[in-house]
Amino acid sequence: MSSILETEPTTEPPGSPAPRGASWAALRPLVLRLHFYAGVLVAPFLLVAAATGLLYAASWQVEKIVYSHELYVPAGPATTPLSQQVAAARAAQPRGTVTSVRTPAEPGRTTAVLMEVPGLAPSTKLAVFVDPHTAEVRGTLESYGGSGALPVRAWVSHLHRNLHLGEPGRIYSELAASWLWVVALGGLLLWLSRRRRPGRRVRRLLAPEPGTTGLRRTLSWHGAVGLWAVTGLLFLSATGLTWSAYAGENVSGLRAALDWSTPSLSSASGGGDHAAHAATGHASHGGHAAHGAVVDRVAGAAARAGLFGPLEIVWPGGSGGAYVVKEIDNVWPQRLDQVAVDPGTAQVVEELRFADHPPAAKLARWGIDGHMGVLFGPANQLLLIALAAGLVFLVGYGYRMWWQRRPTRGFARPYRRGAWRGVRWAVLVPAAVAVVAVGWFLPLLGVSLAAFLLLDVLLGVLVGVRARVASKARRRSGQVTS
Repeated sequence: MSSILETEPTTEPPGSPAPRGASWAALRPLVLRLHFYAGVLVAPFLLVAAATGLLYAASWQVEKIVYSHELYVPAGPATTPLSQQVAAARAAQPRGTVTSVRTPAEPGRTTAVLMEVPGLAPSTKLAVFVDPHTAEVRGTLESYGGSGALPVRAWVSHLHRNLHLGEPGRIYSELAASWLWVVALGGLLLWLSRRRRPGRRVRRLLAPEPGTTGLRRTLSWHGAVGLWAVTGLLFLSATGLTWSAYAGENVSGLRAALDWSTPSLSSASGGGDHAAHAATGHASHGGHAAHGAVVDRVAGAAARAGLFGPLEIVWPGGSGGAYVVKEIDNVWPQRLDQVAVDPGTAQVVEELRFADHPPAAKLARWGIDGHMGVLFGPANQLLLIALAAGLVFLVGYGYRMWWQRRPTRGFARPYRRGAWRGVRWAVLVPAAVAVVAVGWFLPLLGVSLAAFLLLDVLLGVLVGVRARVASKARRRSGQVTS
């Protein structure tokens, strides 16, 4: 994006407003100052988020290498029943309570039997990996979250999310996501509005200007790279906010108010009209033998309903509940249908097809999967790595411009303060209302923006005090000389 401290020669005295009516001419200094403060003060958070995000995007492939023994087996001509694989996992971990089973995504992959074991962290299960051809247990690892992150990827995920500081650490990532779109859009406006020679405007927008040196070269690279990255940065900002603590609650509330929430199976929670069909052995996690026997029939019912590929079979969560079978193929084109299966009759009692989800729920699913790097597989992860590296580059070149343009180098003074007074009221009032609304919806953005404005006011007051002191000193010096 444009320089975080871009200045241009001006003949107006500091603090004099632009003539009212030239809206962009008056708004540009305000956007410039906001871009500067965000670049200097928020950029460290963006830098950490970019670096840890890059590590997370790469961790998908690292995970496959580090845990190849648990994840991969020689492909065989036949597979053993799921019930035998679950029994083998239970024999290896008798203290665990099976909660779900994930079938292989492709030949040569293991089955993952997920268990609840005392002492594990929240959202963490113990995954027992079983060879689907021989029912041999290949190993056990902790599995975190819905994506089944194994220890290495889970560690990087927590680093990216909260720096391993728990809930207080989430403030850093939310602050970065809240400001990323502001910095990106502000820089885009500043870059597009720069004066360029006719006939070279498009080329100098898309590529660094050749033959330049010093500050102009740095700005050229900063702006061109930012232009290419801006769409991806806006996407990362929007999707990242869905995981945030404060703004995330507002996003969830808005989706619920607009009926954009992701639907779920009603019969999966237990009880209901089909509870009478469940035998006593199916009623809880305790009926190991009964659950082991019925899982094959549940898988067969899901196959008859058209579910295939990698599946997750979730055990009933309460008395009389149904098994839930989910397609978990998040790679495009996605297969994410779900069915609920009565454990007594092995009949599908409810279906939820991804094609029937509301458009907003689909967009949310695609956005989350794209942010995590699974939507398009390795191509998605490479794109995220490129975006993260681009953001690191932009932050670094932003600070480089600040250093090249620091006041001690004798460059032209910054844009004047108070330029907003030259904006038309018809533009200024709606803009102020929009800023307040966005600050309420994104609380950390609102609080930090208020802090930036207060800092700018205090700096302005300090400049004014110094100017008055210097003026008095010059008058006294003149009186003594005379």
